[in-house]
Amino acid sequence: MTSTNTTEDPLPRLREICLSLPEVTEKISHGTPTWFVRRTFVMFAEHHHGHPHVAFWCAAPPGVQEDLVAAEPERFFRPAYVGHRGWLGVVLDGEGDAAVDWDEITGIVTDAYRTVAPKKLVALLG
Repeated sequence: MTSTNTTEDPLPRLREICLSLPEVTEKISHGTPTWFVRRTFVMFAEHHHGHPHVAFWCAAPPGVQEDLVAAEPERFFRPAYVGHRGWLGVVLDGEGDAAVDWDEITGIVTDAYRTVAPKKLVALLG
């Protein structure tokens, strides 16, 4: 497990993970860094809409949001505006049991990519 503490800025690491995927671009959307593979799949959310944490919001496969939020509400949440579509909120400034596991974050981001990317790009992931 590769974790981080609350003093580390998580944005560069999140950016590196997102941009390592095929044909991903980054743009500022709604005032925050956002990553696209034709459509949005991850959005950085630093205290976005009054949320108490630095986090990111991402597309998620069906049922994943509900399962993770129910199992670990200190690490995962239903984000404003897109939560009703199954998007997942992921806390990036947690401590203790809620500390960030970057291997897990890589998996979550990759799943978000697979959820929205065209099949030909998903196939490049193997």
